[in-house]
Parts: sequence; structure tokens; C-alpha cells
Amino acid sequence: MTTLGTASAAPGEVDTGRLPVGETRDGSQFGLPVAVVNGAREGKTLYIQAVSDGDELNGLGVVKRVVPQLAPEKLSGTILIVGIVNYHAFQVAEHRNPIDDTKMNRTYPGNESGTSSERIAAATYEITSRADLALDLHQGSTSRMLNEARVRCGPRHRLHDECLELAKVFGCGYVLDQKGPDGQLARTAPDEGIPTIDPELGGCVGWDEESIQYGVDGVFNVLRHYGFLDGDVELEPQTRATGFDRYGAPSGGLVTFRRDLGDEVDAGDVLFEVTDVFGKLKAEVTADRTGILWRSRRLPQVATGEYVCSVGTDVDRY
Repeated sequence: MTTLGTASAAPGEVDTGRLPVGETRDGSQFGLPVAVVNGAREGKTLYIQAVSDGDELNGLGVVKRVVPQLAPEKLSGTILIVGIVNYHAFQVAEHRNPIDDTKMNRTYPGNESGTSSERIAAATYEITSRADLALDLHQGSTSRMLNEARVRCGPRHRLHDECLELAKVFGCGYVLDQKGPDGQLARTAPDEGIPTIDPELGGCVGWDEESIQYGVDGVFNVLRHYGFLDGDVELEPQTRATGFDRYGAPSGGLVTFRRDLGDEVDAGDVLFEVTDVFGKLKAEVTADRTGILWRSRRLPQVATGEYVCSVGTDVDRY
């Protein structure tokens, strides 16, 4: 029997339930939605979580599609899932936990006696510690961005190669291989010997079907490659960047991009222009060096110095 919160599943069974993590402002207990898919045969344990940031919903779309397709009688090992991590932020469709104004994915490994976010992080980190592999599903929030998998442990980490393999198996086509900020699950869990990646499933406001499908395909790639399900995965070469150049607006106005997401750019290529409201050119911004247009703002209006786009740099194929 495998238990996660109120969900319990014997071999060959699936169950859903709640993982209690605290109380709301009226004193009512609340819990995160969880699922246990317990395979009929022994094997590894995979942990999947989504909505660490409350407005990043594509990961929830992946969970919604994946779980009904899992047949435990055909599965080896166990899959543990938390469908919504940042409970309070999800309820109000915000990025940060409004109870403590905190970005959840900066609080790992958490603190059982800490703030709201730290307590949720501690509870989900305990689940991560039970796994052999972990997927922390994200997206670019309101920015437009490529579908990518992020390796956040850093190139000198002892589990770097294992995390990089997991990213390649997930198979979005693009990988950011760059050490992440303190408190990210994908940076912290490898310290405990658990290969973990942070798939960033596109960027949109709300729900993007194409990016969700990338995530569904990625999860099933992982399940087949690591022996949870029968079948082979043909590993395709991935485009990897190990750095970012960020570009802001030199003046206020309206942005027009001259390159699309995924385009290769060379030093001196025009990335975007800024015009006034009547179309008069105010500024032209060019790439500092060779790379790939990786991420861009969604809305055209900008103030002076406001973020506009990012170019992935130090790019290779692996």
C-alpha cells in the first residue's frame, strides 16, 4: 500500500485525495489535491508536481490529461502527484502565495514550522524525497517563450549528467542548462540524490493546448525510458543554452519584434523596434551576440527600461 495524504493505493490501483498542509483564514483545514498511481509491478518512483506558481496552469493541464491515461496494471513502480502546489495563489489566479507574498519555488526545502509557503514546500519536498526522479511542471506565466526543460543543479553538480539526461528524455526540444536560484526544487532535490528538472511549458495567460501536449508527451517519454511503462523512446537531439542575455526597452512606446521565438540571431541582428503610438521609430535594439530568441513579452507597450525579451546564448546541440 502506498499512501500520500488521504490517498492510498495497493499495487495495481489508483487513488486520489488531499494532503493536509494547514488552515485557511476562517480556520478550515485545506489540503493539496494528490494522486497515487501504484503499478502492479515493482519499480522506480516518479514524483510530479504542478502549479508551484499559482498562475502557471499548463502543468495542471498535463496532470489532468496524464492521470486518466495511466493504467496501473500496466505500470511498474509508483507515480506520486501533487496537482496544485501553490493552493492560495491558485485560488486567486496570482503568481505568488498571497498569504505571505512569496514565490513558492524559492522556498525549498521548506520549513514545517515556517511561513505558509515554507510549510507547503516542506510537505511537497518530503514527497520528492520518496522518489527516484522528479518533474516540477512550470510555464512562462505571462511571457511568450519556447517549450523547454530546465536543468537547475549547475554543471558541476554530481547529478548534473542525470538531470541533463532526464531533460533530454522529456524532449521539449530546448534545454536551459543553467544553475538556478536558491530555493528552487530542481536545484535543491539533486542535493538529496534525486534527478529533478523544471519543464517550462511555453508561456501564455491561462491554458495553452500545444504546450500542455508537449508536457503530456514528455511525461510519457519519461515513463517509458525509465521503465515505468513498456516501450522505447527515441532520444532526439536537443538545443541547449547555458546562458541568457536579457534586453530591455531603451525608451517607452510600442514594441515590434523582428525575430520570432526559436529564431537564430547573430550579433548585430535587429531583435525589436520601439515606436511611438503613431508609428514613428524611437529605438532599434540589436543582439549582442549569437543565440536563439528564447522568451519575449506578450504585450507591446513598454516603459523605459522594461523587460522585452531574452536570447539564449552559448548554444549547442547534444
